[in-house]
Amino acid sequence: MHRNLLNGVIDMHVHSNPDIRIRAYDDFELTNAAVRAGARAIVIKTHQGSTVDRAYLCNQYNRLTSRNDNHFTMFGGITLNRQVGGINPYAVESALKLGGKVVWLPTQSARNTFEKMNQPADACVDVIRDGKLVPEMYDVFQLIKDFDVVLGTAHISPQECFRVVEAAKNAGIHKIVVILGEWWLVGMSLEDQIRIVNDYGVILEHCYAQPMGGGKYKSNLPMNLEAIKACGYKNVMVCTDGGQVENPHWEDALSQYIQYLSDHGIPEHEIFHMTHTIQAGLLGLDS
Repeated sequence: MHRNLLNGVIDMHVHSNPDIRIRAYDDFELTNAAVRAGARAIVIKTHQGSTVDRAYLCNQYNRLTSRNDNHFTMFGGITLNRQVGGINPYAVESALKLGGKVVWLPTQSARNTFEKMNQPADACVDVIRDGKLVPEMYDVFQLIKDFDVVLGTAHISPQECFRVVEAAKNAGIHKIVVILGEWWLVGMSLEDQIRIVNDYGVILEHCYAQPMGGGKYKSNLPMNLEAIKACGYKNVMVCTDGGQVENPHWEDALSQYIQYLSDHGIPEHEIFHMTHTIQAGLLGLDS
């Protein structure tokens, strides 16, 4: 691929400072990197709550420093970990009224996370209890539907994911992203990825690399290539989950990802769909 790999690209999963864990860029540095790369949009994510106010400040910073000479927009969302009270419709409503575009289910607070990390799950945030979705989930679903935003499944287990996705579809939610299925902690098999796409028409988010512990990361690119071929490019969204100091900077990771797909036979129009078109539809932007 000879043209600018990142021109107009949209990444819906990037971490930046301020964060409890030190990230490679702060919000304004990430904004600058995105503008330099020619990106259309980024969604910043945190495990500590909402990034909606931070996204607003990024856009104000960009407007003041660039004098409107680019089309980049930063977006935020809310992650339903313990810090916001778990499955908390009031926190979700506030985030969406302020312009949030994604509601992520629990990540570090998910029962699946505690169990996979061999930790006591007493303080986890459940999405399912006693075999049923917790009642607050239905209030959150209604808000997601009313505001026409994205539901991200985050770090819940594959078994929970199928239950949540079915209930969300029944509640009238159309923008559903199954996140990090390739990561060992989530652990969604390729067969289950194919099934959840075929049965529910969700989008699969496949990211650049996954943490293996001790500051070590493993490339997801070979697995992601396999998933794209098995599930179809129209069902797979390319993102980085970038921001770790151990990995390449966001723009370098995404460039490597795109180049890898091109080098392994994925046509340019399919790459464009996975890096531009899907995300634009989810965020309500022109593709």
